[in-house]
Amino acid sequence: MPLYRRLPRRGFSHDALAITYDVVNVGALAVFPDGATVTPADIEKAGLIRGTRGARMKVLGTGELKKPLSVSAHRFSTSAEQKIKAAGGTCIVIAIERKQKAAEAPAT
Repeated sequence: MPLYRRLPRRGFSHDALAITYDVVNVGALAVFPDGATVTPADIEKAGLIRGTRGARMKVLGTGELKKPLSVSAHRFSTSAEQKIKAAGGTCIVIAIERKQKAAEAPAT
């Protein structure tokens, strides 16, 4: 067997840079009362997501929503946004914080 196949593979992996999303469906948001402001912390307390450390939240459009809710999340699918707005609610996109490069860091 050639030497390059006998040696173990080592090196860079993109797994550390992957962005993970906790997913919640529109139909699951029916547990909240009419006119409520729903944040990722509220959804985690309700047990709809795990709240994985460092994960962001994405709302998908599976299910029906008949209550007007103000939903805050990092991302929304197109169908989820349409269903929330059709029910009289609003979609608030949470800004994603990005790390600054050393060259872009503000001078003190």
